[in-house]
Amino acid sequence: MRPGDRELLRETYEHLSPESRRRRFLAAVPHLTDAMLEHLVDEVDGIDHVALVLVVIDDDHVGTPVGVARMIRYEHEPTAADVAVTVVDEWQGRGVATALLAELVRERPRGVTHVVTTVEADNEASLAMLARLGTMAPTPFEDNRTDVRVELALPDREERPGT
Repeated sequence: MRPGDRELLRETYEHLSPESRRRRFLAAVPHLTDAMLEHLVDEVDGIDHVALVLVVIDDDHVGTPVGVARMIRYEHEPTAADVAVTVVDEWQGRGVATALLAELVRERPRGVTHVVTTVEADNEASLAMLARLGTMAPTPFEDNRTDVRVELALPDREERPGT
């Protein structure tokens, strides 16, 4: 994700169904505001905020973004990060989120050992996706939401304590 991707992200978001938009932000967000785009695009630094885009290349060699995944380190808890994945409706259920998350976990902010996020309690696809990342501990929350904590395996690039 680069600063030049702001308008592409805005346009792609406009093509999501209302349900996909609601599931992404846990609220009705009809349009991405400039402030949201600043956070979602301009604040990506590859250190504390990592964002990846999966692009499908067609027969004419034209790339179309079909999903984005991001991990943002919590300032108050540097070993924890929030994670979010958005896949365009036509590509949902085809492995895009799984592929993005696998790469995101490999490229996550250095020192992050777990994910802490909130999802809708009835969002079985998101809960299953998070469970594949590691040991998951869901905690029911208010308004049909579930807080989820996932302990991630240490990546090969980080030295394990005591080794």
